[in-house]
Amino acid sequence: MQQETRYRALLDVSGAITNQPNVHAVLQNIHQLISAVVPCNAAAVLLLSQNSRVRVVAFERGSAGLDVVLGTELPYDGTELERVIEEQIPLFVPDFKAELSKNLELSELAQASALRGVQMFPLSTPRKKLGVLCFSNEKQGPFSAEDTALMSAVAAHVASVLESAIASDTAERYQKQVLEERDRWKLLLEINNLVVSHLEIKELFRAAAAALRKYFANDFAGIWVLDKDQTRLECAVMESPRNKELVDISFPKLSEEELGRMRAHKPELWTREDIKKFDPVVTELMISDGVESVALLPLATLNGPLGVIVMGSRRPDHFKSNDLDMLSQISTQISLALDNALAYAELNKSKDRLEDERLYLESEIRAEYNFEDIVGKSAALRQVLQQIEIVAPTDSTVLLHGETGTGKELIARAIHSLSTRKTRTFVRLNCAAIPSGLVESELFGHEKGAFTGALMQKKGRFEIADHGTLFLDEIGDIPLDLQPKLLRALQEREFERLGSSRTISVDVRLIAATHRDLHSMIRENQFREDLFYRLNVFPIEIPPLRSRREDIPLLVHYFVSQLSRRMRRNIRSIPKPAMEALVRAPWPGNVRELENFIERAVILSPGEELKIPLHELKAIPASAPAAELTFEQTERQAIIDALKACNGRISGIGGAAERLGLKRTTLQNKMQKLGITRAYY
Repeated sequence: MQQETRYRALLDVSGAITNQPNVHAVLQNIHQLISAVVPCNAAAVLLLSQNSRVRVVAFERGSAGLDVVLGTELPYDGTELERVIEEQIPLFVPDFKAELSKNLELSELAQASALRGVQMFPLSTPRKKLGVLCFSNEKQGPFSAEDTALMSAVAAHVASVLESAIASDTAERYQKQVLEERDRWKLLLEINNLVVSHLEIKELFRAAAAALRKYFANDFAGIWVLDKDQTRLECAVMESPRNKELVDISFPKLSEEELGRMRAHKPELWTREDIKKFDPVVTELMISDGVESVALLPLATLNGPLGVIVMGSRRPDHFKSNDLDMLSQISTQISLALDNALAYAELNKSKDRLEDERLYLESEIRAEYNFEDIVGKSAALRQVLQQIEIVAPTDSTVLLHGETGTGKELIARAIHSLSTRKTRTFVRLNCAAIPSGLVESELFGHEKGAFTGALMQKKGRFEIADHGTLFLDEIGDIPLDLQPKLLRALQEREFERLGSSRTISVDVRLIAATHRDLHSMIRENQFREDLFYRLNVFPIEIPPLRSRREDIPLLVHYFVSQLSRRMRRNIRSIPKPAMEALVRAPWPGNVRELENFIERAVILSPGEELKIPLHELKAIPASAPAAELTFEQTERQAIIDALKACNGRISGIGGAAERLGLKRTTLQNKMQKLGITRAYY
């Protein structure tokens, strides 16, 4: 009958183990069932730890057991517990109270307990040694053989269930760790996305504060940045019931110790007592909000400290020490973002400042070089200005012809400034100043590797001047083999870069200029006739300075004013003999020569009166311009001058033919041969 009761108890224990959710519940049921057939009043499960100790994981105290807290660790090496586990045998300790008294940590608990004999059974499976199952009673004698056999069977069942429970707990713990790791990486990714998508500081901080609050469940978050003097903190953003009060706080000057802690870039966890050590104004606000714990994240880069993130909670010990690594990574990310945002803000300030400077310089340039107000009032110059006024609003090609130094580029800029393209780019290219082999690349650009030295792609002047004006100075010097491509670009408004087959379309207004006789070049096969006709849509002849001597005094006063201001001279007067000498001079170099001569005179004038080196003017031979011209050029210029003097009248009394001593028909034939049209006079 007793044997049947024992087997029934064993079956009940097996069922209890199977149906209970955890080890403690299993042990409680075992104690209740076993105590009905075996005299025991306490039971415990002790598992091996990794530090050569055993840990209490379940405990049913009974009437005589110790008042032990779960998780308490007991010595292992050299104890009876080691014998049971290592030798895998049941062992009876007659006076477990005396055994525990050897441990200083548990001696007081042992003396207060009525515990006597303890029967220990090894908990193990074929795969692993787990720990010890203990049963105790108030007697000092050992358990009977039947009781020992029954409890050994119970220990075997407990070990099997315990192994499964440990595996389940481990899996659950790993799952929890995976979820925590997932949330951690999710937060880091979210912070990273905020870093790369927000360049404006306050937007970045608001988004970052919301992400931190979502993960850490803190009650408030604030971000403060150092001021420009790097001595005080200024609130950038705050999420708290007392937003306004915290934002308006004027923080005291930071000490060297506080700046050093910020440079160290290590997160800190503060308790309520630590908060009280902070600035009294901030402390009062935090405590009144019920803040019990704070996490501090210094923001710093290699260049120095930037600021600090403060997260607060109304729960004590809300932030754990294992959060520090996470907080450190977040701090690093936001520090980089803050550094980038500050650089972006500074870049915007620099951009705005440069834009203001650009507008200012443009206004200065307009005041200094007013192209619409070219200096002069002679009839010859007024005629040129009238032609500029007529052609500027159109997009027609203009051909400027005139001697060197007459101001062809100045006229071209005036046309651009009065046109509808004045807000776009004015691009110039001096065809005579570039080696012939590079002119095509300069005009149309080239692809990388198009020729030796083409290390990268380059846009040509045509492409840069799109929707603007392209000024080709000294067009007569453009290579003959390049002229067909230039003609096509002008007619079709498209071209290909050197080394490329892709056609580029542009909208460019062309202004060309030359001092050479293109008609002679055409006859000598140095210039294409079809290109000349394409350029000669609206020709403007720019008169030499000797043809508008009445403008010389105005030009002299203008150059003296500009140059004396630039050289910090105080020239107030120009002697009359000097001015007359300047007016009589031939000026083969035209306005450019006059400007350079006046600059030399200003340098030589330390006082208020302009000192002219008259001996240099006398040394200039009057025939110098004619000596530099061919017979055909001289004849052409003489006809143009005669026509201008007669206001374009060819025949009759006082006409150009009479002035030149030619018949009307002879003069007309010469004009046709030399390409002199009404536009020239």
